[in-house]
Amino acid sequence: MRIAMLSSISWPTPPTGYGPWELVTSLLTEALVARGVEVTLFATQNSQTAAKLDGVAPRGYSEPPHLDAKVWEALHIAHCIERAGEFDLIHNQADFMPLAWSRLIDTPMLTTIHGFSSERIVPVYQRYDDNTHYVSISDADRHASLSYAATIHHGIPLDDFPFDAEGSEDLLFFGRIHPDKGPHDAIAAAQKAGKRLVMAGLVQDEGYHERRVAPHIDDDRVIFRGVVGGEARTRALGGAQALLHLIGFDEPFGLSVVEAMACGTPVIAFNRGSMPELIEHGVTGFLVDTVDEAVDAIGRIREIDRATCRSRVAERFSVERMADDYIKVYERLIG
Repeated sequence: MRIAMLSSISWPTPPTGYGPWELVTSLLTEALVARGVEVTLFATQNSQTAAKLDGVAPRGYSEPPHLDAKVWEALHIAHCIERAGEFDLIHNQADFMPLAWSRLIDTPMLTTIHGFSSERIVPVYQRYDDNTHYVSISDADRHASLSYAATIHHGIPLDDFPFDAEGSEDLLFFGRIHPDKGPHDAIAAAQKAGKRLVMAGLVQDEGYHERRVAPHIDDDRVIFRGVVGGEARTRALGGAQALLHLIGFDEPFGLSVVEAMACGTPVIAFNRGSMPELIEHGVTGFLVDTVDEAVDAIGRIREIDRATCRSRVAERFSVERMADDYIKVYERLIG
């Protein structure tokens, strides 16, 4: 089985900091290689992989000094498509643009849809629905007008997330500083509950950050650490009493939710998008509808057993399970 793994090139694969699409692509690629699958990873030239690495972009277009995203995406996709005949399947992890090349090749293309940035991109998926294959990353993120080969939840390498049996008294916000991720509601819930809130993430919306987040940062009750990686990342995820994930949109998945639970940290999330597929209410966290309900859940968080949070992730969200699920789809499409 020869797989061309077409990664996004916003960041290297895997990313050094933020970059969820590239992270998932890397996790899957390495798991496939470990199973003996022949994978060529099409990614930025500064990516790291045990697979064969190929690519034309020297670095991610979101990395300074910035490349022109449209130019380098076109070159990146074309480079992979020009080699299509060498592979049994192209696994597209790079959004909708590669679909435009799909009728020009005989090699089947599987696309993992990492979410719809806008309803405006859906016509591209609709146009190529009859000759390509789609995987959703949650049942909640399936579009009614499209057909799907499978739903495959993301998986994570459990050993990379040390279990913390105690946590702390602090709450955690971990994600982009953007209205979609609800950091302002996390701040409000923590303040109402009388808890310290530690915040970590990329500032994606500067204006929103200045209006709704920055005025509350005092390095005492609200602490902002920016982008954290490596050991600092896992310490943050495991060293909290709870993760507050009070999202303002229907999130397709939510890696930080699963990563926090892997470390033993329960999650309090707004009951939207994929959250009911990730969080077992009253078992690994609480699903709520309002900030006041989140405050009540904070008061009950010690009812959640941290060891159970980790064991549920091991059962449902391992990278091994993700790889096995994809191999089954590959075999079906190729065979």
